[in-house]
Amino acid sequence: MSRKKIIIGTRGSKLAVIYADIVKKKLLELQNKYNFEDVLVQKIKTDGDKIQDVRLSDMGGKGLFSKKIEEQLIENNIDLAVHALKDMPSLETKGLSTECFLKRNDPREVLITKNNKILEKQKKGAIIGTSSLRREFQVKRKINNFNFKLIRGNVDTRIKKLKDGLYDGIILSFIGLKFLGLEKNVSQIFSTSDMIPSVGQGVIAVQCREDDLEIRSILENLNHDETKKCVNTERNILKILEGDCDTAIGAYAKVENGKIYVEAELFSLDGSKRFYVKSSKELKYADQLGEEVGKILKKKSKESHKK
Repeated sequence: MSRKKIIIGTRGSKLAVIYADIVKKKLLELQNKYNFEDVLVQKIKTDGDKIQDVRLSDMGGKGLFSKKIEEQLIENNIDLAVHALKDMPSLETKGLSTECFLKRNDPREVLITKNNKILEKQKKGAIIGTSSLRREFQVKRKINNFNFKLIRGNVDTRIKKLKDGLYDGIILSFIGLKFLGLEKNVSQIFSTSDMIPSVGQGVIAVQCREDDLEIRSILENLNHDETKKCVNTERNILKILEGDCDTAIGAYAKVENGKIYVEAELFSLDGSKRFYVKSSKELKYADQLGEEVGKILKKKSKESHKK
């Protein structure tokens, strides 16, 4: 390998830096094999980090967390980018490649409440904070007497807003709390069937330039193949549905006994209708599974509009 250093680009949040450091550690384990001397982490401020009081879908979608980092990658200022996969758009940016996924962490959703009681024990009219329409609609299917209020910012900020009395409860992904050592705050953990996660939730993705064959060769050593098959299945559903932050979609795939299983749901724009599919295939047909499920959901949605 010709380059002396590998530069990782990441968001500057505490959690994003933890993800980048995990990738850095894995790269350093390959140091002798590829003869590079150092791995550096470079923090990049994204538009999603700058604007904290507006829903992402109202500002242009998930790309707000990745666009600035991708620009640095395209301009050769960094060698690779580390993202939380759930924050990445389903369509790849031209000239870039996301083919490396670390082994999936816990994909579940959790509830943190001021009174430390579960969802079913909250008072009528309780204020629940989330930045996700998917989570809001999922909760409303269970209990439809809460008030939902937008909450954005990093995990620490959200927990502080809860403790300051601005919310009665907040819904977050479990993995962020685990990496930040904040699991003690959790009041309730939802199963992946109770609340189907966001596409790619719990997965750290590593992106590089499509023509950077040296880095692509290194990243092959980091990729977890089972996770890749699962997230590609989920992302294929998203691609068929042409979904992003303004579309409430949940999809979760897992591998068991040589087969891949997926649960997926799509909500109507107002959340009043839910379209659900559960399906499976032999693992070698994982890519087809995602496309098929996406098409079924799309058909169900279109048929619903005609009624």
